[in-house]
Amino acid sequence: MSGIKMRNIGPKSAAWLRQVGLRTHEDVAAIGTVEAFMRVKRAGFKPTLNLLYAIEGALLDCHWQEIPDERRQELILAAEAATALLPAPRNKPAAAPVRTTVHNEDRHEDGGFGGFGAGRDEGGHGGDGDGAGDERDDDGAAGDNGRDEDNGRHD
Repeated sequence: MSGIKMRNIGPKSAAWLRQVGLRTHEDVAAIGTVEAFMRVKRAGFKPTLNLLYAIEGALLDCHWQEIPDERRQELILAAEAATALLPAPRNKPAAAPVRTTVHNEDRHEDGGFGGFGAGRDEGGHGGDGDGAGDERDDDGAAGDNGRDEDNGRHD
């Protein structure tokens, strides 16, 4: 923290606390362990329970591993209750099925994507590009799968 080093608080945790306005031991003591933890969480950081224990240890002036299990459970319950009151994250989509819709547009010979012949077959016929059934020979009779008898050549 600024100038005063708090026990259990490393450089990353100290930076998080500074960024949420908690610069001294007194600042943290005034709001308490859970509120200090929640300010970091609300700011968008991803603190773990280790930060919760580290803040408590800093306020009690003991190593964070010396915090009794009963007190740890109290801190966890309080942090979970406070977390449940947070609004849903804005950057995550709502939990619902996602449908992808693909719109097929008719492509013109001069349109397409970059002139690569999108939406037309390579034989020079117009159409939908699948080469099936609706194309006719010059005399109006249907060929094999809509293809000319001379394998697609046009003279």
